[in-house]
Amino acid sequence: MFRPSGVTFLALACLAFGASAHAQSAPSQESGATIRLGQAAVPLFGPWKFSVGDSPIDPSTHEPLWADPGFDDSKWETVDLTPKDGKFDSWSGSTGFTPGWQANGHPNYWGYAWYRMRVRLDGNSGEHLALAGPNDVDDAYQVFENGRLLGSFGDFNGSRPVVYYAQPMMFPLQSPAISDEDAANAVLAFRVWMGPNSLLQEHDAGGIHNAPLLGDAAAVGANYQIRWQKLIRTYLPLALEAIIYLGLALMAFSMRVFDRTDRAFVWMGAVVLLSAVNYALSAISLWTTSLSYLLPTMLREDFLAPLISAGWVMVWWIWFRLHRPPWIPRAVDLLTVLLMVANMISGSLFSTFVSHSVATAFVPISLAARLLFFALLFGVVVLGIQKKGVGGWIVLPTVLLRGIGQFQNEHHALHFQTGGTPIGLEISIAQIANLLLAAVLGWLLLRRLVISLREQRLMAEDINMRLVQSGQEQLQMALDVKQAQEVQQVILPEARTVLPGLVIESEYRPARAVGGDFFQIVPRPLDGSLLIVAGDVTGKGLKASMMVAFLVGAIRSTVDWSADPAAVLKALNHRLMGRGDAQATCLALRIGADGNVLLANAGHIPPYLNGEPLAMEGALPLGMTSDLDLSVLRFKLAVGDRLVLMSDGIVEAQDVAGNLFGFDRAHELLRKAKTAEELAIAAQNFGQEDDISVISVTRTAVSKPAVA
Repeated sequence: MFRPSGVTFLALACLAFGASAHAQSAPSQESGATIRLGQAAVPLFGPWKFSVGDSPIDPSTHEPLWADPGFDDSKWETVDLTPKDGKFDSWSGSTGFTPGWQANGHPNYWGYAWYRMRVRLDGNSGEHLALAGPNDVDDAYQVFENGRLLGSFGDFNGSRPVVYYAQPMMFPLQSPAISDEDAANAVLAFRVWMGPNSLLQEHDAGGIHNAPLLGDAAAVGANYQIRWQKLIRTYLPLALEAIIYLGLALMAFSMRVFDRTDRAFVWMGAVVLLSAVNYALSAISLWTTSLSYLLPTMLREDFLAPLISAGWVMVWWIWFRLHRPPWIPRAVDLLTVLLMVANMISGSLFSTFVSHSVATAFVPISLAARLLFFALLFGVVVLGIQKKGVGGWIVLPTVLLRGIGQFQNEHHALHFQTGGTPIGLEISIAQIANLLLAAVLGWLLLRRLVISLREQRLMAEDINMRLVQSGQEQLQMALDVKQAQEVQQVILPEARTVLPGLVIESEYRPARAVGGDFFQIVPRPLDGSLLIVAGDVTGKGLKASMMVAFLVGAIRSTVDWSADPAAVLKALNHRLMGRGDAQATCLALRIGADGNVLLANAGHIPPYLNGEPLAMEGALPLGMTSDLDLSVLRFKLAVGDRLVLMSDGIVEAQDVAGNLFGFDRAHELLRKAKTAEELAIAAQNFGQEDDISVISVTRTAVSKPAVA
C-alpha cells in the first residue's frame, strides 16, 4: 500500500451547512445519491457500483465504456464506503477506514477495478462544483465525470501506472448544481489500479478506503488545504529526523579529526548518514511526486534498511573493540545479502518474474532476518557489557530504541496504537524512538571523544616524561652505536689488498649505522696461501654488529690452528649452537700459491667466477644444527681469473615499485663491472634493503727475479 495515512474529514462540521446525502432505492440506471448543495461539501459514501477488471474501449470515442453514463452497471457489486466502527488502517493505524476488495470477496487480486456512482445534484443554480479525490487509495486512480476524464493521481501513460505515495487531489466538475425543479444527474467513475506490492502489506488492501468529497468548489478547496496541512504536519518529524541525523553524521565524522585511530567514529558517521538519507527520501516521496513509489521503496527497504541494520551491529562491534567470536562479521555479511534478497522478492518489486505465492513466502524470511540482526545487535552489546562493565551498559538503550524503530510495521499489523498528536504533530512511537536514539548517540559520541582526548593527553604527558627520563639513555645508546661502528670499521680489512699473485678489493655498505655482514681476509706467509671467510648474520643493527664481532673473534682464533675452510665453518657453527636465534650464512675458501681453491659453503650465495655462478649444492646456515653438512668445491684460478663473493644484500635490493634487483641483474652486471665498488653502488642506488658486501679476488702473474 502506498498511502502514508488516512485523513479524517475534520473540517466537515465547519463546511457542511445543511449538506445531506442519502441513497435512493431505484433501478440500477437511476440508483445513486441525491446531493443538496449549499456552502457545503459532503462525502460520497455510496451506494457505489463496483467491478474488478478493466473496461473495454469504445471504438468510436476511444474512451472506456465503463465511464460512460449510459453503461448498465446493474449486475455489478454494491459497495458502501461508510467507515465501519472499530475499523482502522492496519498500515498507518488511522481511523475512518473502509476495508478494500481483499476483505470483500476478491482476495489476492491485483490490477484494475472500477467504481461508479450516480449523483443527483440539487442546489443553487450555477454553483461551481469540485470533487476531492479519496486520499486513502490502493494505489492510483483516474476519475471520470459523465465519461470525461477529470484527472488522475499517478501516471497512466505506460503499460502499468506509475504509483506515488497518496496525496490530496482536487478536480473541478463540469456539471453545475441547478435548482430543485430541475436537478441534474452526473455519473462519477473511478478507475483504480493496485499493484502486487500492496497485497503483501495489508490483508484488507484494494481500492478506495474512504469516501471522495463532493460539493461547492470553495468548500472542497478548503478541505483540500486542510488535508495538505495535515499531510505536512504528519510527516514533518521525518524531515526533522533527516536534519538531526545529518548533523549527527557530520559530528561523528568531524571527531575523526581529533582521534584518527578510532574507527568507531567513521562507522557511526556512515550508518547515521544512511539513516538521514532514508528519512529524507521518505519525506520527499511523501510530500512530492518527484519520486515514484518504486524508487524510494527500493532504495529504502531493499538497500538502505539492510545496510543500516548491518552497520549498527558493526558500529558496536568496533565501538567495544571486540574480536571474538570471529564469525560475527561474516554473519553480518550473509544476513545483509539475505535481507536484501528477501525484501526485494517479498516487496513484489520483481512481480513480473515472481508469483504472489513466492513473494508471500519471503515475508517471514525478511522478518526472520531482521530478528536475527536484532539478536546479533543485542549479543554484541552484551559482549561489550561483559568487557567494559558500566561503560557498556550505557549503550543498551540504543539497542532497545533501535528495535522499536525497526519493527514499526509489525506494531501496525498487531493493531498496536503507535502514534499520537502531543504537540499538534502526528508522532509515532518509532519516530520518538529514533529521535531519542539520536540524542543518546550524540551523548555517546561526545563522551567517547572526551575520554579519547583525556587518554591522548595522559599519553602525551607520559611520553614527555619518558623522553626526559630516557634522554641520557638515548644519548648513551647513540654513543654505544658510534663505538660499535668504530669497532666494525677496525675489524674490517682494507678496501684494497695486493698480495703476490692476487689483488683483493672489498666494499662494505651497511643498511644501518652498523651491519650484520662480515668478512675476513687472512694471508698465510708460511705457504703463500690466502684464507677468506665471508658471511651474513641474521638481523641488522646493533645486535647484528655484536654477533659480527663475536664471529670475527672466533675466525681469528680458529685460523691460528687450522686453515681448512670446512674446519673453520664447523668451529663457527659450534660457537653459535645454543645461542638462541644466532644464525649466519657463511663461506670459507683457501687460495693456494698455485691458484688451487678449496671452497666450503654453509647457506651463503655461491661465488661468481669470471661473471658466472659456481654450481654448488645447497647447505644449511651456521647455528641451525650441530651435525653440519657443508657444500665443498675444488677448482683452480688461472692468471686473469676473477672470483667475486657477495652477500644477499645485492640481490635483495628493491626499488620504489617493489621490484627486486635479483640474480639476473647481478649476473649481467658482474659480466660488465670492473670493480667491486661498481656492483655495490649499482645495488645501493637501486634501493638498498639489507647490508651489502662485495669481495673481488683477481689472480695476477707473479714476476720472477732476474737471473744474474
